[in-house]
Amino acid sequence: MSIVVNNLSKSYGVQKALDSVSFSIQKGEIVGFLGPNGAGKSTLMKILTTYLEADSGTATVNEFDVTINPKNVQLSIGYLPEHNPLYLDLYVREYLSFNADVYKVAKSRIEEVLTLTGLNKESHKKIGQLSKGYRQRVGLANALLHNPDVLILDEPTTGLDPNQLVEIRNVIKNVGKDKTVFLSTHIMQEVEAICDRVIIINNGKIVADKKLEHLISADKEQVIEVEFDYKIEEQLIARIENITAYKNTHDMTWELTFLSDKDMRSAIFDFATENGLKTLQLNTKNKNLEAVFREMTK
Repeated sequence: MSIVVNNLSKSYGVQKALDSVSFSIQKGEIVGFLGPNGAGKSTLMKILTTYLEADSGTATVNEFDVTINPKNVQLSIGYLPEHNPLYLDLYVREYLSFNADVYKVAKSRIEEVLTLTGLNKESHKKIGQLSKGYRQRVGLANALLHNPDVLILDEPTTGLDPNQLVEIRNVIKNVGKDKTVFLSTHIMQEVEAICDRVIIINNGKIVADKKLEHLISADKEQVIEVEFDYKIEEQLIARIENITAYKNTHDMTWELTFLSDKDMRSAIFDFATENGLKTLQLNTKNKNLEAVFREMTK
């Protein structure tokens, strides 16, 4: 396992930031770590990077204990914190060269991370001259400089415009092909586009830990929008099997809610045939990650 967290707890005075948190991440997974503000995300990431110590419990990265072997953990991790600390008066290559000396890695590695993060054309500029998107790339390049096995990224896309979001997303997906990525973000679309698995934390406790597709499809509730070719009464709609709620949204259009394992679109089609109706449109309105997140953290 790349990351193993076992019964980790951390308090700030009387406030419990983490409450017996446990999970593990296999090598090569890209895992989204979600939670509302103050849920404990950054605290957990800082413990994994050895910046903070837990009050109780254990955590290992690449089988190194974060308390007993902090140096080995630091060498195993590439960390991009929420507030990306950069020396704005240094040139991009100068900054990476300085950190290459710190990590004691070959200077040839600088060219590799510049290419990997798409920074070659900007490498002659001072960091202070770069856009927010390119500054994030510099932080990511620095996190990758010592070729770590694990990447921990805390809000890597904060403050980016839509074009920059796509660029950074592609960089993360690319570097995640052969590394474990633990990614914290408030942008659900990023998780849906990048991550294999989602862990949701609320009030310091894990409330969900599933593969992304399983998390979204776990609920048996189905919401289906249907438009018939003729107006019908509620009493007739209520006869459809497994229906739990219905709403006439516009004229001949209905929003129907079912609780069932099977796809209820066929039942709606059969209902229409039996009553001499035609279905002009029939669409499922599946829950997205944002809806699941709201339910689990409200």
